[in-house]
Amino acid sequence: MGYTLCVIGCGTMGIAILSGVVDVLKSPSPFPNGMSQSSPSGISTPVPTLATVPDESLPSKFTACVSRDDSVRRLKRTFEALGGLGPAIQVIAGHNADSAAHADIIILCCKPHQAEGILTAPGMVHALEGKLLISILAGVTISQMRGWVPASTRLIRAMPNTPCKIREGMTVLSSPDAELHTPLHLLAKDKEICTSIFSSIGRARFLDEKHFDACTALSGSGPAFACIFLEALADGGVMMGLPRAEALELAAQTLQGAARMTLQSGAHPAAIKDTVTTPGGCTIAGVLTLEDGRVRSTIARAIQVATERASELGQSGKQPTSARKH
Repeated sequence: MGYTLCVIGCGTMGIAILSGVVDVLKSPSPFPNGMSQSSPSGISTPVPTLATVPDESLPSKFTACVSRDDSVRRLKRTFEALGGLGPAIQVIAGHNADSAAHADIIILCCKPHQAEGILTAPGMVHALEGKLLISILAGVTISQMRGWVPASTRLIRAMPNTPCKIREGMTVLSSPDAELHTPLHLLAKDKEICTSIFSSIGRARFLDEKHFDACTALSGSGPAFACIFLEALADGGVMMGLPRAEALELAAQTLQGAARMTLQSGAHPAAIKDTVTTPGGCTIAGVLTLEDGRVRSTIARAIQVATERASELGQSGKQPTSARKH
C-alpha cells in the first residue's frame, strides 16, 4: 500500500510537505474548513480524501534527508509531535543517494545552487534510475536538471509557498517532462501523485514551466508583499487610535476574508471593491489616496522585478544572498 517518499534537503518546506501528507493520512478530510479547490476560471484542483484517493497516490513510508546530526534530532522531535505516521518518518543525515535508492519518489528541497552537486553525487545516478524526481527549487529548470540525472528519471517542478506550513499554500506544478515520451498511464499517475501530495498543504495546479519564474514571484514572494500591506493596514489603525493587537487582528482577518471571497465565490477583486465603495463614502476616499500613491503599479512592478530575479537563481555558480528564500 502506498510508496516510499524521500525528501532531500528537508528544511522548512520539506517539513511542511511531510507534515501535510501525514495529517491527511490521519484525518477524515484534508480540508476540515470545507475549503473548495475550484478556481475563478472554473478549473478545479482535485482534493484528496481518504475516501476518494487511491492508496497508491499517497506515500506510506517517509525519509527526510538532512546534512547535520543536530537537524536529525530537531526533525525527529517535530515529526514525533505530528502523531499518526509522524514518528515513523526516518530522518537521515548525509546519505542522500542511499535514501533515494530506497525510495519510489524523491522531492528535492535544497538550495538552488546545491542542486547540481546533490544530483551528480556518487551513487545518485543509479538511485534516480526510473524514479519520479520533484524539484521545488526556484530558478532551476527541467532542462538543467535533465543534464544531471539519468535519462529514465521523470522530472516535475513544483513551486509551493510559505503558507503551506499551515496548509493554506499555493503550489504550481509543471507538466511532466515531455522529452521522455513517458507512457500516458504513467504521466497520469505522476500527476495524480503530485496533486495528492501538494493538495495536502493547500491548493495545487499545473502550468507550463515557462510561467514558473512569474509564479515564484507571485505566489512564492507574494506572502512577503502581502505582509507589507497587512502591516501597513495595521499601522494605519494604530495611527487612528486602535490598540496594536486589535489593529493587526482586524487587518489580517480583513485580508483573509477578501481573499476567500475571491476564491470561493469566483468574484473579481474589482467587483468586491465596488460593493464596498459607496458614492461619497470613506472607502472611495481611501482608494483614491492609494491610487495617488501608485500602489497598484508599484505592486505589479514588484512582481516583475521578483520574476527577473527568480530567473537568475538557478544559474550555475550563483548563490543567492539569502538561502532558498524567494
